[in-house]
Amino acid sequence: MKYILTAPERINTTVNLPASKSVSNRALIINALAGNTIKPDNLSDCDDTEVILDALERMPAVIDIKAAGTAMRFMTAYLAATPGEHTITGTERMKQRPIKALVDALRYIGADITYVERDGYPPLHIRGRKLEGGHIEVPGDISSQYISALLMIAPTLAGGLELKLNGEIISRPYIDLTLCMMRDFGADAEWSDVDTISVKPKAYAQRGFYIENDWSAASYWYEMLVLGHDEESEIMLTGLTDGSRQGDSAVKYLFNMLGVRTTFKTRERNVPTTVTLKRVETKPPRLDYDFINQPDMVQTFVVCCALADIPFRFTGLSTLKIKETDRVEALKTEMRKLGYIIRETDIGELSWDGERCEPADDIVINTYEDHRMAMAFAPASITFPGLKIDNPQVVSKSYPHFWDDLRQAGFIIDGAE
Repeated sequence: MKYILTAPERINTTVNLPASKSVSNRALIINALAGNTIKPDNLSDCDDTEVILDALERMPAVIDIKAAGTAMRFMTAYLAATPGEHTITGTERMKQRPIKALVDALRYIGADITYVERDGYPPLHIRGRKLEGGHIEVPGDISSQYISALLMIAPTLAGGLELKLNGEIISRPYIDLTLCMMRDFGADAEWSDVDTISVKPKAYAQRGFYIENDWSAASYWYEMLVLGHDEESEIMLTGLTDGSRQGDSAVKYLFNMLGVRTTFKTRERNVPTTVTLKRVETKPPRLDYDFINQPDMVQTFVVCCALADIPFRFTGLSTLKIKETDRVEALKTEMRKLGYIIRETDIGELSWDGERCEPADDIVINTYEDHRMAMAFAPASITFPGLKIDNPQVVSKSYPHFWDDLRQAGFIIDGAE
């Protein structure tokens, strides 16, 4: 199935954004560890959250988390620290995504985990039990989801946890988000040094919890305003907070440099509200940025900057090769179809200096089973009318009603086999 996209000349719409996937997934795990039977409010309805919710409610012998990397990491730690015996598996791509660093750390504090097929990769067989905890050292440049998975179970460990992160620490905002949410549920968890986190053994409190909407989802609407070049366009996004702990809330500052102004309805920093996006006449000569703290935004900014004719150099991309797909190679391949030659100038680095090639005649964007490929490239239909997106259903992983929101905004979306 393919979608054929035709963008409107002007966008004036209000978008009810999905709840944050990152916050929802953490809230579900912490809520379960607290023994709370009341679900958090405003849970995301995306695939990644649904598989965690289903697993926690049913706890079957075999847990299939499909393509949800967050679920694989978080549920592995949860199952290791919770009595019971389970096998956790996923899609073929999930079986290619490494999990050794997390398994090694859990085994070090007493977890009983066995690789079912290939060492270092899912599926895993887990015999859950009470873990002792103690001191663990892990590389700081691994996925922050490994670190968050360890942190969330830490208050349940007999000896708590002292977690030392060696080397460069990537995606720190996601670690800080986890710590903040743990403290919201009563945990005693904090950075005790620049590279060390200490969590004391202390039961989570049972409490209600409201989940804010998703700043990652907001990024695609910012992108549309940049590519639209229409100063009368205006987009309102619901349920965002100015003082959000989501790492991707940084998009409001980054897109300000690209000519999109963000106005909050109220001045209350931590109250969900509606924000208004308006285009202003600004265009930087180039954009150099280290995405070490916002790796999920890279696809959006590669597409946006190239199509807006803004040369760039983006670093901090080391984790992109082990996401839903190898996002570095996927970006290079799909951008060439649009006529832009993106260079991998170093490990963890992508750049564009204005180099062009002849675009394809009938452009079909391959999404590689990656939701962010579909959503980052959809706004390119503003520049390339009739752009085709293959396997558009992948957006259900984080933003199930994305295409409906585009239709409401005036996009014409036709289907093709």
